Amino acid sequence: PCPLCLSQYGLVFDAGSTHTSLYIYRWPVDKENGTGIVSQVATCAVSGPGISSYGDDPPGAGTSLKPCLDKAMEIVPAEQQRETPVYLGATAGMRLLRKQNSTKAEQIFAEVAKAIREYPVDFRGARILTGTEEGSFGWITVNYLLETLIKYSFAEKWEHPQDTEVLGALDLGGASTQITFQPGAPVEDGNSSVFFRLYGTNYSLYSHSYLCYGRTQALKMLLAALHQDSQTAEISHPCYPRGYQENVTVAELYDSPCVRAPSTASPALVLTVTGTGDPAGCSTAVQKLFNFSCGAQGPCGFNGVYQPPVRGQFFAFAGFYYTFSFLNLTNQASLNYVNTTILAFCRRNWTELEQTFPQEMRYLHTYCSVGIYILTLLLDGYKFNEHTWSNIHFRRQAANTDIGWTLGFMLNFTNMIPAEALEQVKGQQPGLWAGAVSFIVLATVTGLLATFLL
Repeated sequence: PCPLCLSQYGLVFDAGSTHTSLYIYRWPVDKENGTGIVSQVATCAVSGPGISSYGDDPPGAGTSLKPCLDKAMEIVPAEQQRETPVYLGATAGMRLLRKQNSTKAEQIFAEVAKAIREYPVDFRGARILTGTEEGSFGWITVNYLLETLIKYSFAEKWEHPQDTEVLGALDLGGASTQITFQPGAPVEDGNSSVFFRLYGTNYSLYSHSYLCYGRTQALKMLLAALHQDSQTAEISHPCYPRGYQENVTVAELYDSPCVRAPSTASPALVLTVTGTGDPAGCSTAVQKLFNFSCGAQGPCGFNGVYQPPVRGQFFAFAGFYYTFSFLNLTNQASLNYVNTTILAFCRRNWTELEQTFPQEMRYLHTYCSVGIYILTLLLDGYKFNEHTWSNIHFRRQAANTDIGWTLGFMLNFTNMIPAEALEQVKGQQPGLWAGAVSFIVLATVTGLLATFLL
């Protein structure tokens, strides 16, 4: 490592299903025993769609990353670039592409790696995260930033905070959604149990990722179900605003492994989708995307997946936050208020929405369906209720850092979180500290005494 450098940097690409972002982190070089000190210096949004969209143009995926790498090279000092670790993690968009066509997925990764290797950095690989990794690294990020794992105490030691409950993490991406938390009893299903030893404390977590239940794919499943119910090229969409209309071909609608095209439909057929702005009908249609019955196998989330009862406080970020932020619902609103607000939004017609939110045109027609989808997922899927609703905090950032899996991933892969407790004491020696406190107390008492005598 650079002997005169005070800081070190790390770069992580989050290659999601709809877009890619680059996160640039920095921490002090003597971090080996430090913590809570990794800060986010900058982020860069890669223009264009997610890398999984480049199946027919793999070199395009590599080229798309270059402007953000150029930006990073302006931020990381030249003499430190060769020691700067760079990772690329891809999530559910690439999981779906690998299912559909593993050759295309491999070609994209080869081109992405080739593009990053053109830069003078320590490239440590591009890979697809499992759903469990995505969920658990998000959980590490939340708890690291909120100092529930370890805290720098008044006694100048890094200590495990007593009586501090760790937080759960709720993540909503474009193609998958994750829930991760520390349950009250041992996790009964090995597939969804995650174990971490961090700073000398053991954490047994429940984590599950539902593929196809991210925002974009859920809307696709919803439209496909409405198409199959209508059995014509005219589709009434209860979740789209009244007066909204769009055309979509059968090929575009069924281009994902999350939806199965009916054998009778011709790929070139153009479907006309018309919004009817009917929140009750929307809710009914969204409910049908899930199977909520648990059968005999004990507690479950949905689709028969085992899940212990939710416990503790949760941070809901990414798609959860963006949708609720648009609807102005991120300030701990009651469930009743959230319901009323979403239903009122769903009843507004398209002309009115277009005039009120001209800057939101890209997703404007989807906020009603995603709002109802989030409520259905959290209440009927994950089994939150009116009592536990107030435990969900909708947040984009903590400690000026974006919440997502990237920070937890980097902390894990650079071994920045030790398994064992930190023994070392930072700052002044205890003797000096005690002397300083005594001096302050003495000075205060003397001052008070003098005032009293006067």
